[in-house]
Amino acid sequence: VQLQASGGGLVQPGGSLRLSCTASGFTVDYYAIGWFRQAPGKEREGVSCIGTADSDLYYRDSVKGRFTISRDNAKNTVYLQMDSLEPEDTAVYYCATDEVPFSNCPVGVNAVDYWGKGTQVTVSS
Repeated sequence: VQLQASGGGLVQPGGSLRLSCTASGFTVDYYAIGWFRQAPGKEREGVSCIGTADSDLYYRDSVKGRFTISRDNAKNTVYLQMDSLEPEDTAVYYCATDEVPFSNCPVGVNAVDYWGKGTQVTVSS
């Protein structure tokens, strides 16, 4: 099971980015896929999650109304659309799964065995 995050970059406050999480070795529609982030000096935290049912969604309070998670089964990819970005969103973003088929959101940080390389998101003027 491998998930690779991409799409990060430098953006001004109020700007947008779309992160992609591409899977290999499994199909994303059979697993809950979570987005996580880790800022310097802080613990890794869950940001959003999409379960095997499209209605099974999770967003942490600080990103509700600004971030949108989605899944493209044909591309075996999960996306995180991030709008109205704030400096506090600056972090390395990761996508991951607990590798339990048909599990529900959210995916806990401690439930993840494999962390791929994250993608840096920097929000700064």
